[in-house]
Amino acid sequence: MPLSHGRPYLAIPGPSVIPDRVLQAMHRPAPEIHGGAMVQLLESLLPDLRAVARTRHKVAMYISNGHGAWEAGLANVLARGDKILALATGRFGHGWAEVAQGLGADVEVMDFGKRAPVDLDRVAARLAEDRGHEIRAVTVVHVDTATSVKNDIAGLRAALDAAGHPALLMVDCIASLGCDRFEMDDWGVDVMVSACQKGLMVPPGLGFVFFNDRAETARARADMATQYWDWRMRADPQEFYQYFWGTAPTHHLYGLRAALDMLVQEEGMQAAWARHERLARTVWAAIDAWGADGPMEANIADPACRSHAVTAVQLGAPNGTALREWLSETAGVTLGIGLGMAAPGDPAWHGFFRIAHMGHVNAHMVLGALGSIEAGLDALDIPHGRGALGAAAAVVAGR
Repeated sequence: MPLSHGRPYLAIPGPSVIPDRVLQAMHRPAPEIHGGAMVQLLESLLPDLRAVARTRHKVAMYISNGHGAWEAGLANVLARGDKILALATGRFGHGWAEVAQGLGADVEVMDFGKRAPVDLDRVAARLAEDRGHEIRAVTVVHVDTATSVKNDIAGLRAALDAAGHPALLMVDCIASLGCDRFEMDDWGVDVMVSACQKGLMVPPGLGFVFFNDRAETARARADMATQYWDWRMRADPQEFYQYFWGTAPTHHLYGLRAALDMLVQEEGMQAAWARHERLARTVWAAIDAWGADGPMEANIADPACRSHAVTAVQLGAPNGTALREWLSETAGVTLGIGLGMAAPGDPAWHGFFRIAHMGHVNAHMVLGALGSIEAGLDALDIPHGRGALGAAAAVVAGR
Protein backbone atom coordinates (compact mmCIF):
# COMPACT_ATOMS: atom_id res chain seq x y z
CA MET A 1 0.00 0.00 0.00
CA PRO A 2 1.52 3.35 -1.00
CA LEU A 3 2.14 5.71 1.92
CA SER A 4 3.37 8.51 -0.32
CA HIS A 5 0.25 10.69 -0.20
CA GLY A 6 1.03 13.95 1.57
CA ARG A 7 3.87 16.41 1.15
CA PRO A 8 6.73 14.79 -0.81
CA TYR A 9 10.34 15.14 0.28
CA LEU A 10 12.84 15.78 -2.51
CA ALA A 11 16.14 14.61 -1.02
CA ILE A 12 18.11 15.10 -4.23
CA PRO A 13 21.18 17.35 -4.57
CA GLY A 14 19.41 20.13 -6.41
CA PRO A 15 16.94 21.51 -6.98
CA SER A 16 16.80 21.44 -3.21
CA VAL A 17 13.75 21.94 -0.99
CA ILE A 18 12.31 25.40 -1.63
CA PRO A 19 11.15 27.20 1.53
CA ASP A 20 7.55 28.33 1.64
CA ARG A 21 8.80 31.89 2.22
CA VAL A 22 10.67 31.78 -1.08
CA LEU A 23 7.65 30.42 -2.94
CA GLN A 24 5.41 33.06 -1.39
CA ALA A 25 7.86 35.84 -2.26
CA MET A 26 7.78 34.74 -5.90
CA HIS A 27 3.99 34.50 -6.04
CA ARG A 28 3.19 38.06 -7.17
CA PRO A 29 2.41 40.02 -10.32
CA ALA A 30 5.20 41.10 -12.65
CA PRO A 31 6.88 44.36 -11.53
CA GLU A 32 8.14 47.40 -13.38
CA ILE A 33 11.64 46.51 -14.61
CA HIS A 34 13.12 49.90 -15.46
CA GLY A 35 13.37 51.49 -12.05
CA GLY A 36 11.90 51.89 -8.63
CA ALA A 37 11.59 49.02 -6.19
CA MET A 38 13.14 46.39 -8.47
CA VAL A 39 16.39 48.35 -8.67
CA GLN A 40 16.52 48.66 -4.90
CA LEU A 41 15.72 44.97 -4.49
CA LEU A 42 18.53 43.85 -6.75
CA GLU A 43 21.07 46.17 -5.18
CA SER A 44 20.14 44.82 -1.74
CA LEU A 45 21.15 41.32 -2.87
CA LEU A 46 24.77 42.14 -3.66
CA PRO A 47 26.18 42.56 -0.14
CA ASP A 48 24.42 39.40 1.03
CA LEU A 49 25.71 37.39 -1.94
CA ARG A 50 29.21 38.57 -1.06
CA ALA A 51 28.60 37.55 2.54
CA VAL A 52 27.70 34.00 1.44
CA ALA A 53 30.80 33.79 -0.77
CA ARG A 54 32.94 35.46 1.92
CA THR A 55 34.37 38.02 -0.47
CA ARG A 56 34.65 41.76 -0.83
CA HIS A 57 35.03 41.45 -4.59
CA LYS A 58 32.58 41.59 -7.50
CA VAL A 59 29.78 39.32 -8.60
CA ALA A 60 28.14 38.97 -12.01
CA MET A 61 24.68 37.38 -12.24
CA TYR A 62 23.29 35.40 -15.17
CA ILE A 63 19.95 33.88 -16.11
CA SER A 64 21.40 30.37 -16.23
CA ASN A 65 22.02 27.13 -14.44
CA GLY A 66 25.43 26.04 -13.20
CA HIS A 67 26.59 25.10 -16.68
CA GLY A 68 26.07 28.69 -17.75
CA ALA A 69 28.11 29.88 -14.78
CA TRP A 70 30.89 27.50 -15.85
CA GLU A 71 30.98 29.08 -19.30
CA ALA A 72 30.78 32.63 -18.00
CA GLY A 73 33.66 32.12 -15.59
CA LEU A 74 35.93 30.60 -18.22
CA ALA A 75 35.02 32.94 -21.06
CA ASN A 76 35.95 36.05 -19.12
CA VAL A 77 39.49 35.02 -18.20
CA LEU A 78 40.73 32.86 -21.10
CA ALA A 79 41.78 33.41 -24.68
CA ARG A 80 41.40 30.66 -27.26
CA GLY A 81 44.28 28.24 -27.03
CA ASP A 82 45.05 29.04 -23.39
CA LYS A 83 46.03 26.02 -21.34
CA ILE A 84 44.09 25.09 -18.21
CA LEU A 85 44.67 22.34 -15.68
CA ALA A 86 41.32 20.75 -14.78
CA LEU A 87 41.29 18.75 -11.56
CA ALA A 88 38.53 16.14 -11.65
CA THR A 89 37.11 14.20 -8.70
CA GLY A 90 33.81 13.25 -10.32
CA ARG A 91 31.46 13.98 -13.18
CA PHE A 92 31.26 17.71 -12.64
CA GLY A 93 35.00 18.28 -12.67
CA HIS A 94 35.03 16.59 -16.06
CA GLY A 95 31.96 18.58 -17.12
CA TRP A 96 33.64 21.93 -16.49
CA ALA A 97 36.68 20.72 -18.42
CA GLU A 98 34.46 19.78 -21.36
CA VAL A 99 32.97 23.28 -21.41
CA ALA A 100 36.47 24.77 -21.47
CA GLN A 101 37.45 22.51 -24.34
CA GLY A 102 34.34 23.50 -26.27
CA LEU A 103 35.26 27.16 -25.86
CA GLY A 104 38.66 26.56 -27.44
CA ALA A 105 40.91 26.13 -24.41
CA ASP A 106 43.77 23.63 -24.33
CA VAL A 107 42.58 21.41 -21.48
CA GLU A 108 44.73 19.04 -19.44
CA VAL A 109 42.70 16.87 -17.09
CA MET A 110 44.14 15.37 -13.93
CA ASP A 111 41.68 12.65 -12.89
CA PHE A 112 41.72 11.61 -9.23
CA GLY A 113 38.96 9.05 -9.58
CA LYS A 114 35.54 8.97 -7.95
CA ARG A 115 36.41 8.10 -4.37
CA ALA A 116 39.15 10.53 -3.34
CA PRO A 117 39.88 14.25 -3.27
CA VAL A 118 42.54 16.06 -5.27
CA ASP A 119 46.04 14.83 -4.43
CA LEU A 120 47.85 18.07 -3.59
CA ASP A 121 51.29 16.51 -4.02
CA ARG A 122 50.48 15.48 -7.60
CA VAL A 123 49.21 18.97 -8.34
CA ALA A 124 52.31 20.56 -6.81
CA ALA A 125 54.54 18.35 -8.94
CA ARG A 126 52.65 19.29 -12.11
CA LEU A 127 52.87 22.99 -11.31
CA ALA A 128 56.59 22.68 -10.71
CA GLU A 129 56.99 21.12 -14.18
CA ASP A 130 55.28 24.13 -15.78
CA ARG A 131 58.34 26.37 -15.65
CA GLY A 132 57.11 28.49 -18.54
CA HIS A 133 53.78 29.10 -16.79
CA GLU A 134 51.78 27.91 -19.76
CA ILE A 135 48.90 26.94 -17.46
CA ARG A 136 46.65 29.99 -17.23
CA ALA A 137 44.07 28.59 -14.82
CA VAL A 138 43.44 25.66 -12.51
CA THR A 139 39.81 24.56 -12.26
CA VAL A 140 38.41 22.45 -9.44
CA VAL A 141 35.02 21.59 -8.00
CA HIS A 142 34.81 22.29 -4.26
CA VAL A 143 32.13 19.62 -3.81
CA ASP A 144 31.47 17.30 -6.71
CA THR A 145 27.76 16.57 -6.53
CA ALA A 146 28.19 13.17 -8.18
CA THR A 147 30.77 11.70 -5.81
CA SER A 148 30.19 13.95 -2.76
CA VAL A 149 33.93 14.49 -2.37
CA LYS A 150 35.04 17.79 -0.82
CA ASN A 151 38.33 19.24 -2.02
CA ASP A 152 40.88 21.28 -0.07
CA ILE A 153 40.73 24.68 -1.75
CA ALA A 154 43.06 26.44 0.69
CA GLY A 155 45.56 23.65 0.08
CA LEU A 156 45.41 24.23 -3.66
CA ARG A 157 46.13 27.92 -3.19
CA ALA A 158 49.09 26.98 -0.99
CA ALA A 159 50.38 24.67 -3.74
CA LEU A 160 50.12 27.43 -6.34
CA ASP A 161 51.86 29.91 -4.07
CA ALA A 162 54.62 27.46 -3.12
CA ALA A 163 55.32 26.89 -6.82
CA GLY A 164 55.28 30.62 -7.50
CA HIS A 165 52.73 29.88 -10.20
CA PRO A 166 50.52 32.73 -11.50
CA ALA A 167 47.62 30.55 -12.73
CA LEU A 168 44.16 31.64 -11.66
CA LEU A 169 42.45 29.41 -9.11
CA MET A 170 38.87 28.82 -10.33
CA VAL A 171 36.42 26.99 -8.07
CA ASP A 172 32.97 25.53 -8.68
CA CYS A 173 30.83 25.99 -5.54
CA ILE A 174 27.53 25.08 -7.16
CA ALA A 175 26.83 22.29 -4.66
CA SER A 176 28.67 23.69 -1.66
CA LEU A 177 27.78 27.39 -1.43
CA GLY A 178 25.79 28.03 1.73
CA CYS A 179 26.35 24.46 2.97
CA ASP A 180 30.08 23.73 3.31
CA ARG A 181 32.45 26.33 4.68
CA PHE A 182 33.93 28.34 1.84
CA GLU A 183 36.17 31.41 2.22
CA MET A 184 36.79 32.99 -1.18
CA ASP A 185 39.13 35.75 -0.09
CA ASP A 186 40.89 33.98 2.78
CA TRP A 187 41.53 30.91 0.62
CA GLY A 188 42.85 32.95 -2.30
CA VAL A 189 40.24 31.98 -4.89
CA ASP A 190 40.29 34.13 -8.02
CA VAL A 191 37.02 33.02 -9.64
CA MET A 192 34.13 31.20 -7.99
CA VAL A 193 31.02 30.03 -9.81
CA SER A 194 27.73 28.96 -8.28
CA ALA A 195 23.99 28.79 -8.85
CA CYS A 196 20.80 29.36 -6.87
CA GLN A 197 19.13 25.94 -6.78
CA LYS A 198 21.03 24.17 -4.01
CA GLY A 199 22.26 25.86 -0.83
CA LEU A 200 20.62 29.13 -1.84
CA MET A 201 17.16 27.46 -1.88
CA VAL A 202 15.74 29.14 -5.02
CA PRO A 203 14.30 27.38 -8.10
CA PRO A 204 16.90 26.83 -10.87
CA GLY A 205 17.56 29.84 -13.08
CA LEU A 206 20.30 32.06 -11.61
CA GLY A 207 24.05 31.61 -12.05
CA PHE A 208 26.71 33.62 -10.23
CA VAL A 209 30.36 34.37 -10.98
CA PHE A 210 32.42 35.99 -8.24
CA PHE A 211 35.83 37.32 -9.28
CA ASN A 212 38.70 39.22 -7.72
CA ASP A 213 41.16 41.81 -9.05
CA ARG A 214 43.51 39.23 -10.57
CA ALA A 215 40.65 37.75 -12.56
CA GLU A 216 39.50 41.20 -13.60
CA THR A 217 42.97 41.90 -14.96
CA ALA A 218 42.87 38.63 -16.93
CA ARG A 219 39.65 39.83 -18.61
CA ALA A 220 41.70 42.31 -20.66
CA ARG A 221 43.29 39.57 -22.78
CA ALA A 222 40.37 37.12 -22.77
CA ASP A 223 38.58 36.69 -26.11
CA MET A 224 35.93 34.02 -25.49
CA ALA A 225 33.13 36.09 -23.97
CA THR A 226 30.39 37.40 -26.23
CA GLN A 227 28.49 40.51 -25.22
CA TYR A 228 25.96 38.48 -23.29
CA TRP A 229 28.52 36.56 -21.20
CA ASP A 230 30.86 39.53 -20.62
CA TRP A 231 30.91 40.16 -16.88
CA ARG A 232 32.12 43.76 -17.03
CA MET A 233 28.77 45.47 -17.50
CA ARG A 234 27.01 43.02 -15.21
CA ALA A 235 29.39 43.74 -12.35
CA ASP A 236 29.57 47.51 -12.99
CA PRO A 237 26.29 48.43 -14.71
CA GLN A 238 25.59 51.95 -15.82
CA GLU A 239 21.90 51.13 -16.28
CA PHE A 240 19.68 48.59 -14.56
CA TYR A 241 19.16 46.37 -17.61
CA GLN A 242 22.90 45.70 -17.78
CA TYR A 243 22.80 43.56 -14.64
CA PHE A 244 21.30 40.82 -16.83
CA TRP A 245 21.90 42.31 -20.29
CA GLY A 246 18.17 42.50 -20.83
CA THR A 247 15.07 41.73 -18.81
CA ALA A 248 15.86 40.74 -15.24
CA PRO A 249 14.60 37.39 -13.81
CA THR A 250 12.26 39.34 -11.58
CA HIS A 251 10.58 36.58 -9.64
CA HIS A 252 13.82 34.72 -9.02
CA LEU A 253 15.15 37.92 -7.49
CA TYR A 254 12.17 38.12 -5.15
CA GLY A 255 12.80 34.52 -4.17
CA LEU A 256 16.52 35.11 -3.72
CA ARG A 257 15.82 38.07 -1.43
CA ALA A 258 13.71 35.86 0.82
CA ALA A 259 16.32 33.09 0.78
CA LEU A 260 19.15 35.45 1.68
CA ASP A 261 17.05 36.93 4.47
CA MET A 262 16.80 33.43 5.93
CA LEU A 263 20.40 32.37 5.30
CA VAL A 264 22.41 35.54 5.94
CA GLN A 265 20.28 37.92 7.96
CA GLU A 266 18.55 35.44 10.28
CA GLU A 267 20.58 32.23 10.56
CA GLY A 268 24.04 33.52 9.67
CA MET A 269 26.73 31.69 7.74
CA GLN A 270 28.52 30.21 10.74
CA ALA A 271 25.28 28.69 12.03
CA ALA A 272 24.29 27.45 8.56
CA TRP A 273 27.62 25.69 8.16
CA ALA A 274 27.27 24.13 11.61
CA ARG A 275 23.73 22.95 10.84
CA HIS A 276 24.83 21.28 7.63
CA GLU A 277 27.79 19.66 9.38
CA ARG A 278 25.58 18.16 12.10
CA LEU A 279 22.98 16.92 9.63
CA ALA A 280 25.67 15.38 7.44
CA ARG A 281 27.08 13.49 10.42
CA THR A 282 23.54 12.33 11.21
CA VAL A 283 23.33 10.72 7.76
CA TRP A 284 26.81 9.23 8.04
CA ALA A 285 26.03 7.63 11.39
CA ALA A 286 23.07 5.80 9.86
CA ILE A 287 25.11 4.67 6.84
CA ASP A 288 27.86 3.33 9.09
CA ALA A 289 25.34 1.32 11.10
CA TRP A 290 23.59 -0.07 8.03
CA GLY A 291 26.93 -0.95 6.47
CA ALA A 292 28.14 -2.86 9.54
CA ASP A 293 26.15 -5.90 8.40
CA GLY A 294 25.41 -5.24 4.74
CA PRO A 295 26.75 -3.81 1.48
CA MET A 296 26.00 -0.12 2.12
CA GLU A 297 28.91 2.30 2.37
CA ALA A 298 29.58 5.99 1.87
CA ASN A 299 31.36 6.61 -1.42
CA ILE A 300 34.01 8.73 0.30
CA ALA A 301 35.66 6.80 3.13
CA ASP A 302 37.28 9.70 5.01
CA PRO A 303 34.64 11.90 6.71
CA ALA A 304 37.03 14.87 6.49
CA CYS A 305 36.78 14.67 2.69
CA ARG A 306 32.98 14.37 2.53
CA SER A 307 30.60 17.15 1.65
CA HIS A 308 28.16 18.47 4.22
CA ALA A 309 25.64 19.05 1.41
CA VAL A 310 25.27 15.60 -0.16
CA THR A 311 26.38 12.03 0.49
CA ALA A 312 26.93 9.55 -2.34
CA VAL A 313 26.24 5.96 -1.28
CA GLN A 314 27.18 2.58 -2.71
CA LEU A 315 24.69 -0.26 -2.19
CA GLY A 316 25.43 -2.60 -5.10
CA ALA A 317 23.37 -3.25 -8.21
CA PRO A 318 20.42 -3.46 -8.48
CA ASN A 319 19.79 -2.44 -4.87
CA GLY A 320 20.46 1.27 -5.31
CA THR A 321 17.82 1.77 -7.96
CA ALA A 322 15.40 -0.64 -6.25
CA LEU A 323 15.63 1.32 -3.01
CA ARG A 324 15.16 4.68 -4.75
CA GLU A 325 12.10 3.45 -6.60
CA TRP A 326 10.54 1.94 -3.48
CA LEU A 327 11.07 5.15 -1.52
CA SER A 328 9.58 7.30 -4.26
CA GLU A 329 6.54 5.12 -4.87
CA THR A 330 5.79 4.02 -1.32
CA ALA A 331 7.18 6.60 1.08
CA GLY A 332 7.12 9.87 -0.87
CA VAL A 333 10.88 10.37 -0.52
CA THR A 334 13.01 10.94 -3.63
CA LEU A 335 16.75 10.23 -3.45
CA GLY A 336 19.32 11.29 -6.02
CA ILE A 337 20.44 8.98 -8.81
CA GLY A 338 24.02 7.66 -8.95
CA LEU A 339 25.02 10.31 -11.47
CA GLY A 340 28.35 9.70 -13.18
CA MET A 341 29.26 6.70 -11.04
CA ALA A 342 29.04 4.26 -13.94
CA ALA A 343 28.71 4.50 -17.70
CA PRO A 344 25.20 4.78 -19.17
CA GLY A 345 23.80 1.28 -19.67
CA ASP A 346 26.28 -0.27 -17.23
CA PRO A 347 24.35 -2.38 -14.68
CA ALA A 348 26.68 -1.01 -11.98
CA TRP A 349 24.85 2.32 -12.30
CA HIS A 350 21.98 0.75 -10.34
CA GLY A 351 24.18 0.28 -7.30
CA PHE A 352 24.39 3.93 -6.27
CA PHE A 353 22.21 6.67 -4.87
CA ARG A 354 22.70 10.06 -3.21
CA ILE A 355 21.15 11.60 -0.11
CA ALA A 356 21.00 15.39 -0.18
CA HIS A 357 21.08 17.32 3.11
CA MET A 358 21.46 20.80 1.65
CA GLY A 359 19.66 24.07 1.98
CA HIS A 360 16.25 24.19 3.68
CA VAL A 361 16.57 21.01 5.77
CA ASN A 362 16.39 20.31 9.48
CA ALA A 363 16.64 17.40 11.88
CA HIS A 364 13.13 16.00 11.49
CA MET A 365 13.40 16.05 7.69
CA VAL A 366 16.69 14.15 7.72
CA LEU A 367 15.57 11.70 10.40
CA GLY A 368 12.36 11.10 8.46
CA ALA A 369 14.30 10.34 5.29
CA LEU A 370 16.58 7.96 7.19
CA GLY A 371 13.60 6.19 8.74
CA SER A 372 12.08 5.76 5.30
CA ILE A 373 15.36 4.35 3.97
CA GLU A 374 15.42 1.78 6.77
CA ALA A 375 11.84 0.80 5.95
CA GLY A 376 12.86 0.35 2.32
CA LEU A 377 15.84 -1.82 3.25
CA ASP A 378 13.51 -4.01 5.31
CA ALA A 379 10.81 -4.16 2.62
CA LEU A 380 13.29 -5.16 -0.07
CA ASP A 381 15.21 -7.63 2.13
CA ILE A 382 18.49 -5.78 1.51
CA PRO A 383 21.00 -6.88 4.16
CA HIS A 384 21.83 -4.13 6.64
CA GLY A 385 22.97 -3.56 10.16
CA ARG A 386 20.68 -2.46 12.97
CA GLY A 387 20.72 0.59 15.20
CA ALA A 388 21.02 3.16 12.41
CA LEU A 389 18.17 5.36 13.55
CA GLY A 390 19.40 5.37 17.13
CA ALA A 391 22.89 6.31 15.95
CA ALA A 392 21.47 9.13 13.83
CA ALA A 393 19.29 10.41 16.69
CA ALA A 394 22.33 10.46 18.97
CA VAL A 395 24.12 12.83 16.58
CA VAL A 396 21.10 15.13 16.51
CA ALA A 397 21.01 15.00 20.31
CA GLY A 398 24.65 16.05 20.46
CA ARG A 399 25.95 12.83 22.02
